[in-house]
Amino acid sequence: MNHPTTLNNAPTSTPRKLSLTWLAMGFVVFVCISLIFIDGWRSWTARHNQLHETEVSTTNMARAIAQHADDTIKAADTALLGIDEQIQADGTEPAALERLHNLLVRKTAELPQLKGLFVYDENGNWLVNSLPSTPANINNADRDYFIYHRTHQDKNAYIGSPIRSRSSGIWIMTLSRRLNHADGSFAGVALATIDIDYFNRFYDSFNIGQAGAIVLVSNNGTMLTRRPLLPDSIGKNMQSTTVFKESASHASGTFTVKSAQDGVKRLNGFRRLDKYPLFVSAAVSEDEVLADWLTDTYLHSAGVGLLVIALGAIGFYLIGQMKLRLNAEAEVIRARDAMIVLNKTLERLSLQDALTELANRRNFDITLEEEFSRAIRNASSLALIMIDVDHFKQYNDLYGHAAGDECLRKISQAVKSCQNRAGDLTARYGGEELAVILPTTDVEGALLIAERIRTAIHSLGISHAGNEAGIVTVSAGVEAIIPVRDLNKPVELIEAADNALYAAKKSGRDRVCSNFNMVDV
Repeated sequence: MNHPTTLNNAPTSTPRKLSLTWLAMGFVVFVCISLIFIDGWRSWTARHNQLHETEVSTTNMARAIAQHADDTIKAADTALLGIDEQIQADGTEPAALERLHNLLVRKTAELPQLKGLFVYDENGNWLVNSLPSTPANINNADRDYFIYHRTHQDKNAYIGSPIRSRSSGIWIMTLSRRLNHADGSFAGVALATIDIDYFNRFYDSFNIGQAGAIVLVSNNGTMLTRRPLLPDSIGKNMQSTTVFKESASHASGTFTVKSAQDGVKRLNGFRRLDKYPLFVSAAVSEDEVLADWLTDTYLHSAGVGLLVIALGAIGFYLIGQMKLRLNAEAEVIRARDAMIVLNKTLERLSLQDALTELANRRNFDITLEEEFSRAIRNASSLALIMIDVDHFKQYNDLYGHAAGDECLRKISQAVKSCQNRAGDLTARYGGEELAVILPTTDVEGALLIAERIRTAIHSLGISHAGNEAGIVTVSAGVEAIIPVRDLNKPVELIEAADNALYAAKKSGRDRVCSNFNMVDV
C-alpha cells in the first residue's frame, strides 16, 4: 500500500522545485533591473543637479558682469555731465578751454576704462580733449553719435556702435551727450571713449572653460565685444540670435542653445543693464560642464554593470545548484530587506509635494481620515481651510509658468508660517489650491487662522496685473465639524469648505468665508 503513495508524491515535488526556480530567476532579474534603474536615476539626477548649479553660476556671473558694465559706463557718464556743467559755467574761451583740458586729462587718468574725453562744436570740429594736444583739421561730424545728437533734442547719454578711434586706432565704445547753447540750440557733443579691451580684461578673470563665451551687446543687437574675441565679433549683428530675443522679452534669465557664432551648445545666463541700453550674456559649454559627470557616470555604470553581471551569474548558479538553496534564500532575504528599506524611503518621499515642499494630496487624504476618526472618538471639533489663488491662470499667462511655480512656493511658505501647532497640516490640494487641517479647532478659530493666512499672502506684495488688487491674493473657505460615527464622512467637510471657498470667490475674492456667515472676514 505504500507504493501508490510514493507514486503520488513524486510529481508534486517537481512542480514545487520548478516554481521555486522560476521565482528565484524572476527575483534575480528583478534585482538586476532595479540596480540598473536606480543607477540610471542617480546619474540622471546628478546631471540635472550639475546643470542647475551651472545655471545658478551663469546667472550670478551675468549679474556681476552687468553690474561691472553699469559702473564702468556710469563713471564715464558722470565725467560727461561734469564737462557739460563746466562749459555752461565757463564758456569756450581759450582760457576756459585750457582749464577744461586740464580737467579732461585728470579724469582720463583717474578712470582706467577711458581712452579719452573730447568736446566738439556744432560743426564737428575738435574744441578740446584729453590728449596732449588737439589735432588740427579733424572733424567728427560724420560720426554716428554726432549725427544722433544733432538730430535729437534730448540730452540723455547715447551709446553708439563700436568704432576704431581716429586718434589711437583701437576699438572703442562711444558714450556721448548733447551740448546746447543758452537758447537750447545744438552746441556740439561731449564724448567719452571707453576702451573695449577694458571689458575683455575683466571678462578674462572669469572661469568659463575652453569653449565658454561672454558677450556685451547693445539693445539694438550690435555686439560690442566677446570673450574669446573672434575676428568678426565687434560690431556683429546679433538680432537673429536666441540671446538677443530672450533679452528683448526678459530682463534676465537662463537658457540652453547652440551658439550661432561657433556651433557650441552652451548654458547661457543673461541680464540687461539697469541704467543703460545694453545686456550681457555669460555662457559655458554644456559638454565641459558635464565632462566630470560623464566620466563619473561611465565609471559608476561600469561598476554597476559588473555588479549586475556578477549578481546574475551567482544567482543563476545558485538556481542551478539547488543544494546551495539556503545560501540563495539568505541572499533573497537580504535583497528583500534592502528593498523594504528603499520602499519605505520612497513612500516617505511620496507624501511630499515636490514643488511647494508641503504635504501632497495623498498625505492630505491620509491625515484627514486619521483626524476625522480621532475627532469622532474624542467628540472634538475638526476644521478645514480651503485656499485658492485668485486669477492664477491669468498670472501664468502674464508671467509664465516658471514665475507661477515660484509664486506658489512663496504662497505655500506663507501659509505654512501661519501654522501654529505640530498637529496642523498644510497641504497642496491640487493645482493652485491649498488646504489646512486644524484638529480641535472650531469655526471661529479657523476663521482667525484663515484671515491671518490671507493677510500674510497679501503682505507678500507679489505683482499680478491680471488681479483687481494688482497683487497676488487668495480666497479661503472655512468649515468646522464635530463628526458623528456612521453619520458624517470626511468628504462632507471638504465639500462644505469648498462651498465656502466658492462663496468667497463669488463675493469678490481676496476674502475669507465660512458657511456659518457666508460673508468675508
